[in-house]
Amino acid sequence: MASMDFLSNPCLFTAFSAILTVIIVLVLSRKLNKRQRKKYPPIGGTIFNQLLNFNRLHHYMTELAGKYRTYRLLSPFGKEIYTADPANVEYILKTNFENYGKGSYNYHKLKDFLGDGIFAVDGEKWREQRKISSYEFSTKNLRDFSTRIFRKNAAKLANIVSEAATSNQKLEIQDLFMKSTLDSIFQVAFGTELDSMCESNEEGKIFADAFDTSSSSTLLRYVDVFWKIKKFLNIGSEATLRDNTKILNEFVFKLINTRVQQIQIPQDNSARKRGDILSRFIQANEFDPIYLRDIILNFIIAGKDTTAATLSWFVYMLCKYPAVQEKAAKEVQEAIKAKEISSCAEFVSSVTDEALEKMNYLHAAITETLRLYPAVPVDAKACFSDDTLPDGYSVNKGDTVAYQPYAMGRMKFIWGEDAEEFKPERWLDENGNFRQESPFKFTAFQAGPRICLGREFAYRQMKIFSAVLLGCFKFKMNEKKPVNYKTMINLHIDGGLEVRAFHRNGK
Repeated sequence: MASMDFLSNPCLFTAFSAILTVIIVLVLSRKLNKRQRKKYPPIGGTIFNQLLNFNRLHHYMTELAGKYRTYRLLSPFGKEIYTADPANVEYILKTNFENYGKGSYNYHKLKDFLGDGIFAVDGEKWREQRKISSYEFSTKNLRDFSTRIFRKNAAKLANIVSEAATSNQKLEIQDLFMKSTLDSIFQVAFGTELDSMCESNEEGKIFADAFDTSSSSTLLRYVDVFWKIKKFLNIGSEATLRDNTKILNEFVFKLINTRVQQIQIPQDNSARKRGDILSRFIQANEFDPIYLRDIILNFIIAGKDTTAATLSWFVYMLCKYPAVQEKAAKEVQEAIKAKEISSCAEFVSSVTDEALEKMNYLHAAITETLRLYPAVPVDAKACFSDDTLPDGYSVNKGDTVAYQPYAMGRMKFIWGEDAEEFKPERWLDENGNFRQESPFKFTAFQAGPRICLGREFAYRQMKIFSAVLLGCFKFKMNEKKPVNYKTMINLHIDGGLEVRAFHRNGK
């Protein structure tokens, strides 16, 4: 009855309607103002500017980062936001980790090569592999096994360098690093000798070529808007990718099946004592060949090009800064107590874990190389829902949000006025001990839940290789030609790096 009285009373009804109208207007205007208050990053350019600057892409993006810190590029395919702000990096990689991932954009491009491996997936698939891989990387068994492999391949590499030094021949050192790191990672992963350095294994050479070609063909998908059509028609780079992934799969599945059979033979204790990752997964009752293939190929791509590229830039910086080269070499010789180098093999055996721990300056020089020449210069994430970054800029669902390790290493607001100088000392405390920096500032190994599991693994390999080469040889640039990067997913030296090596003992 009261409600009927209310409706029949014109004054009350008018007053109520007016109040309701005001409330609705206030709510709508608040929503509208909130939407209008969204602040997007300044426009730094378009993807066409990226194409125009493709050969110097990271220089171009460093210039934009220095001007804006966070900016966006206009694209017909969606908004692309780039940041060099450590606070934003921490937010993307840690604080709001669940909102930023590979997304379908990356997954579909990577799937044919990397399958459902850890570098291509999000969610439960990623968590499961991360948990298993985290355990494997923490085991002493894998550490000891990998260290033996690194020493063996460092000795093999040193022999090749020694022959070139004796005959005064130039070396394309990046190519050698690519082959030696592939040999190391492949043996750690599969427990099988590939020997791409000496090319004694024809099957191994075929695998290595197919692996590199598959990696390059996959990269092309990020710049070729017609790749899906090419895949459907099986032409061009997509036909090449299909042929080479077939070679990879046949090779890998053959290895997996052989190892499963060896481990299942009760009398074969040697197979069950293997330290390689494949054997360890099989002994943990993981027998799905596709699952094993995806995990191990992801492991290889993580450890091959990244380590080889870093070692190549490291040698370049040593040639550019001979005082750093001599200081690092002196530290190496003091750490292993080497009075005279009789042979590379003898020197390698002296590079123990205890000696490596004492090489703080070498560790700092490698880290300084990574600061200026990170193996992955740009890392992009997909935004899963609307968000606001710590610097106040808004991002929308579906946007690509990327942080820039290459640009960040050159930012004066992060590293100081000497940001672009190569100074290993910035990583040492007053006692000469190595000093860590925030992973959101030094982003070469990513950070947060996705921080690189193989970080210590990579440092160990790089320090063993570097210690052996620096302890036995001096390096000089072969020519005064400019050294630049090649624009691709990993930061390779364009055209390789030609150097000359000289025996430190004068022989």
